[in-house]
Formats: sequence, structure tokens, C-alpha cells
Amino acid sequence: MELSLRTIKNIHNNTAIHQSPTTTEETSEQQEILPIFQGQTTPQLKTIPLQPKPDQTPVIALDVASIRLGETDTGILLALRAATVGKQRGLAYRYLRFGPFPIHITDQNHHDILTLFHERLPSLSPQRSSLHQSLSTMPDLNQTQTRITALLERWLQTQIASQTRSSLILLDGSLTTTATDQAATAITQLLQTAHNHHNTILALTKITRLRLNGHNITDLIQRDPKPCLLQLDNYQTTNSMRRLGAIYVAKLNHSPYTFRLDTDADLSSQQAVEAVEHLIANDLITDGYPETLRLAHIHATFTANEVIGIQRFLAHTYGIKIAQRPNIRRLLFGPYGTRHDS
Repeated sequence: MELSLRTIKNIHNNTAIHQSPTTTEETSEQQEILPIFQGQTTPQLKTIPLQPKPDQTPVIALDVASIRLGETDTGILLALRAATVGKQRGLAYRYLRFGPFPIHITDQNHHDILTLFHERLPSLSPQRSSLHQSLSTMPDLNQTQTRITALLERWLQTQIASQTRSSLILLDGSLTTTATDQAATAITQLLQTAHNHHNTILALTKITRLRLNGHNITDLIQRDPKPCLLQLDNYQTTNSMRRLGAIYVAKLNHSPYTFRLDTDADLSSQQAVEAVEHLIANDLITDGYPETLRLAHIHATFTANEVIGIQRFLAHTYGIKIAQRPNIRRLLFGPYGTRHDS
């Protein structure tokens, strides 16, 4: 909130917002980092059957979204929003939504914005020298948006892990990262915080590019009729990659949809399986996906109407004019352009 109010103040001197051609597209999706399987032999598919184990373990899911609202004369306007959803057996779903927070990023303030984030997140910050180097070498504003979104997500994950006990915490994504990425330290600290409070981290990837023998890993157990897990062994990481979780393929109910599931690497196979069994017993599983994580995504995602409303609010409050940026490709090539912009 402080960041939003501080950066929006400098928008008064702008005369126009050039509406982005992709106003309904989320920009917080992170590229999946993939480990490498050793060899390409036919794997022995030994699935682990899942039996629901109902208890009072809370299930908490979270998601963060950012979207570009448009461009100003001096920078870009974006909005951030986060949502957490909790469920305990026998009780209703409860959610908490943060935002949306409009932020105005310019070449003059984007270093200060990231510095402010790191000051508020000391446990996730790199050393001062590496922070200064990373900020000074940042090439453009688009990467600032990605960094802000990731920092907000890590902060929220850490807060949940430290303020709850004996809970299942669901993340959107994987637990594999690059060794040089600051996210590696953040994920390590997140997992340690979860351990200290007896929480269990489960990370689900909606669409994975991880393949084995030329086949997507989610196809390996798609035909299995019952809920099950498939643990993927015999893979390694390169020197530039850190694997902080064990990788499974998860089929959480009788639907044909399967997902990549990463569990804390420090958990034993039995502990990981029991955590998933508590999940399927204490949360509603629709189309093979936990309802808490689905609701977190829905409450965080920006709709087209919300984007228009936020743009209208900024235009009315700060007296700026909305203008449509001309589509140069369409002007030059008409229907023969190679990229289709909405």
C-alpha cells in the first residue's frame, strides 16, 4: 500500500495512458525450470495409491497476480493483487484478498521500488553488494514488474508459513530454481520456516514442460483409474540449477487430469504421501485440482472489467487522459501481419 501511494503520486504530470493491447493477460507467470532425467530408458511406473485420511489439518492456498494497465509518458502502470484461501474440514472456505494496488514504474524510480521491497523483506534480500549489482544491471521496466510480483509472492508465502501451524500450504509452481537465482535462498528459507511451525509445503504446476522419454510426465499415469502418485526418480540437476523438492506426478481423484507435484525434499516418501492423503480428504478436489488453490487463483486474477475500472479510477482521480496507442503492425501490414494483437 505504501509503495502504491508513493509511486502513483508522480503520475500527475502525465497526459495519457496508452492502453495495453493485452490488458487481460497476466504477466506473473514464471517460466518453469526443468531438471534433467538421466538416460532415456523405459521407466518402471510403480504408482502409489492414495487413500483419503480425514482430520482437522487446515489447507491454505495462495496466489499472486500482476497485470499491466497501460503505458504513460514516463513509464508503465501495473496492478498487483494477492489472495489466500483457507479450508478446514467441516468449515466453510475463507479467503483474504490483498489489493489491487496500482503502481507506476519509471526509469527514475524502479531501483527505489525494488530497494523498498528488499528493505521490507530482509530475510529474502541478498547481500548488499549483490543487491546493488543486480539493481544496477537491470535492463528494463518489464523485469521490475516480474521481480515485484515474485517478491510479493515470497513475502506472503513466508508470512503464512510463520503464522500458521500444522497446516498444508499449497503453492502455484515448482520447487526447482536456478542456483544463482535469489529465489533459491527465498525458497530454502520458506521451507525452513514451514518446518519450524510443523507446516508442509506442496507445490502444484498446472501445465508442465517436464518430459521423460519424449512424453510429458503428466501423461504417465493419466489412464490410472484411481487416485495415485508417481514419484520420479533418476533425475539430476545441472550446476546452474537447484532442486529443493521431490517431484511427483499427482492424480488426486478419478478425473483424467494429472499435475506435477513438488514436495519438500526433506520429507520422506511416506510423509509426502500422507500429506497428499490429508489434502484429498480435507479439501474439495475438482478435476484433479484442489479447490483452495483454484479459488486463490480466481480471487487474485484480474478480469477485463476490473482492468477498465482501475484505469477509469486512475484517470478520474489524477486527471490523466486515456488514449489508444496505434497498432503499427496493423497500420503497416493490415491483415498480413505475422502477429495477432488483440
